[in-house]
Amino acid sequence: MKDFWNERYDGEQFVYGLTPNTFFKQFIDTHNSGTILLPADGEGRNSIYAAKKGWQVDAFDFSEEAKKKALNLADQEGIKINYYISDFESVELPDSHYDVVALIYAHMPSNIRQSIHRKLSDSLKSGGYIIMEAFAKDQINRSSGGPKNRDMLYSVEDIKKDFETLDIQQLEQTTVKLDEGKHHQGEGEVIRLRAKK
Repeated sequence: MKDFWNERYDGEQFVYGLTPNTFFKQFIDTHNSGTILLPADGEGRNSIYAAKKGWQVDAFDFSEEAKKKALNLADQEGIKINYYISDFESVELPDSHYDVVALIYAHMPSNIRQSIHRKLSDSLKSGGYIIMEAFAKDQINRSSGGPKNRDMLYSVEDIKKDFETLDIQQLEQTTVKLDEGKHHQGEGEVIRLRAKK
């Protein structure tokens, strides 16, 4: 998988575009800045947006090519983000540290999903938020993006159980019009979550 993502991110084009995810942007634009973690943040479009809005950003991905592009973009924008190389299973996170953890198309297989989501919840401060947009299982037959392995896609029931220790304020499956670079184009079936610790 690491080779797949390094190959995808290799090159000058930003394959998921330069603008932030719409659901993520709505949250950032309506909340006071603080500390935020963006796992699997790819080329950094969401991290860059948050940093420009005054957030203190930590981000990680396991693609070195993604990190290079994210840090180059941050330099061009004159902002700083803390971006490091890690995967979900080996990442070390402090407890009760972040105001927000944003999971934007951060997919993982079912055998680790719940434990990783719990670890990310533990890294939130009291009153902190998890926000998520990810492809639903119904996305499997669509060509607008996402994993082609059903096990890597999510259901409302999965996410509700994973974050059952939090106050779930929004959890829905919805159809959205994607326009995020060449790999997220057209109608997509997504799950959106906003939950508070």
